Amino acid sequence: MRLVRLAQQPSRVAEDVRAALASLGRGSNVVGGVALIGASPVDGRPVEAVVVMPKGVLIVIGVDLPDPALKLEAPLGGPWKADGWPLVHGDTSINPATDALSLSAACTHKIADVAPGAGPIGTIIAVGPYVETVDQPAADLAGSVRVLYPTATTMLAATVSLATAPRPRSVQQARDLIAALAPDAPPMPDEMLLGEGFSAYSDDEPTVIRENPLVAIAPTVPVRHPGKGNRPAKPAAPPAPPVKQAPPAKPAQAAPPVQQVAAKPVPPVRQTPPPAAAPAEPAPKTSHQSKTVKWLPVAAIGLLIVLLVAAISVASGGDDTASTQTPPPTPATSAPPPSSSAVENIQFTSRASAADQKCASHAYGDVQASLQQTSCAGVKRASFASSIDGRAAAVTIAVVEFPNTEQAAAFKATADNPGGGGILDLATETNQWQGEVPVFEGAAYQSSLDGKSVRLIQVVWVPGPSTADDPGLVRGAKAALELPVNG
Repeated sequence: MRLVRLAQQPSRVAEDVRAALASLGRGSNVVGGVALIGASPVDGRPVEAVVVMPKGVLIVIGVDLPDPALKLEAPLGGPWKADGWPLVHGDTSINPATDALSLSAACTHKIADVAPGAGPIGTIIAVGPYVETVDQPAADLAGSVRVLYPTATTMLAATVSLATAPRPRSVQQARDLIAALAPDAPPMPDEMLLGEGFSAYSDDEPTVIRENPLVAIAPTVPVRHPGKGNRPAKPAAPPAPPVKQAPPAKPAQAAPPVQQVAAKPVPPVRQTPPPAAAPAEPAPKTSHQSKTVKWLPVAAIGLLIVLLVAAISVASGGDDTASTQTPPPTPATSAPPPSSSAVENIQFTSRASAADQKCASHAYGDVQASLQQTSCAGVKRASFASSIDGRAAAVTIAVVEFPNTEQAAAFKATADNPGGGGILDLATETNQWQGEVPVFEGAAYQSSLDGKSVRLIQVVWVPGPSTADDPGLVRGAKAALELPVNG
């Protein structure tokens, strides 16, 4: 994501917003797009950022709280509470975000006017100076507004869940939208916008229908058709009646010359003359051709018999092979691996699993920097819902493969460093959590090194808050070291 700073941001939490957006990195490896810092879609009312992304637009507005909080209850249509204490903002405002939501609605209308069909438009209410956990009702989470404290993890999760257009917008559409929202923004070349994930062409551009070369050949077929080629020769048919006049003069010697002349242009003439001596000369040619043609089906039948014998022998051999291979199908017909597993009396239910080779794209912090410098062989990620001591928990697992053990050990040392970053949760990226989405802050952490692979575990309570030294979470993280991860 590329940041373009246009003006001073209005809130104290603005610095955290800019740092969270910058942590997403340049290009589309994590989240592509252009963040217009301090833009003013509505005249005289600047916002923290307007993020133009390939698959959506995000409006980021900051809301400053009186003090830091461990837990913020933030319903959009009701009063807010910080650590159980109500928060008020003015005499008529329901909560501190009332003015921000009004500004967001005005910005949304402006974007819809200047760029009809711009795709999903989401809003991020960034609160600060610090909030450990933000609790939003499920009904609000189903909408297009997120309330969060801006960190790399929360900002990434919000951008992934709010920018959900089926296809990316084109470079020209992105350039027009940026020019409408921020006329003072510097021009951006096509290469830079393509690198941020925008497509080269838009879906509403006219489609060029190229002619199929086979169709182009089709008009020449009627010209070369033998039936049409014989049409000019049909006038030659009238000479046939003079041939019929030959039989009245039944001289046996005069008839053959007439038949030889007529037999070349018109094949039917050979059947009209009564003398039997004339067809005697072409007859050997016909019999010779028929003998040659008759050998073709005989050869085909012989080849078919050879193939049939070969097929029978292969089938008989295949039956023997199949009989020796009957035991392997039994595992295939057995039931697939269950979606839930129990390790040390802790139940784990799978929510998502995947594998690819884009390791750095799924990481953040020092872990991402390490993966950008060291090539990995692949990464498997999995998300599990769990119940520990009767309390709901969420588990995220990443198994990173390396070409050799030295690289794996160096990566584990980086990941084990507190505050050194980690691997993003798969189910959060793909919106596969059922119910409340877990926040992996203050998670219990475990790691293991197995040859060339490193396994990273994070476990949190759902809902939070969570602490890294919580005995239940630590026990769940240790048990997750034994869970199978299938990409």
